[in-house]
Amino acid sequence: MAKRPDSTNDRAAGGKQPGLAVLPPPRMNLNNLDGVRREMARVYRDMRSGTANTQDGYRCVMVLGEMRKMFEVCELEKRLAALEGGNDGHA
Repeated sequence: MAKRPDSTNDRAAGGKQPGLAVLPPPRMNLNNLDGVRREMARVYRDMRSGTANTQDGYRCVMVLGEMRKMFEVCELEKRLAALEGGNDGHA
């Protein structure tokens, strides 16, 4: 069968099928507690459905939990600073 001059070659060099391009995962918004909560829920769903390894998912959730703690500490520091600033130095 003759090849048409306008046809494209869908094979990579060496006659092998080209590999699929791996796209990066969508960027996560972890700038607030709600974003961290959503990411934890996504990892949980992936583990439940079997698309994510449970060991890797557990590690991700643990790191996200530490991020949650830092958000809470930062928020408490801000509130404490606001309270202390409102006292004008009087106890």
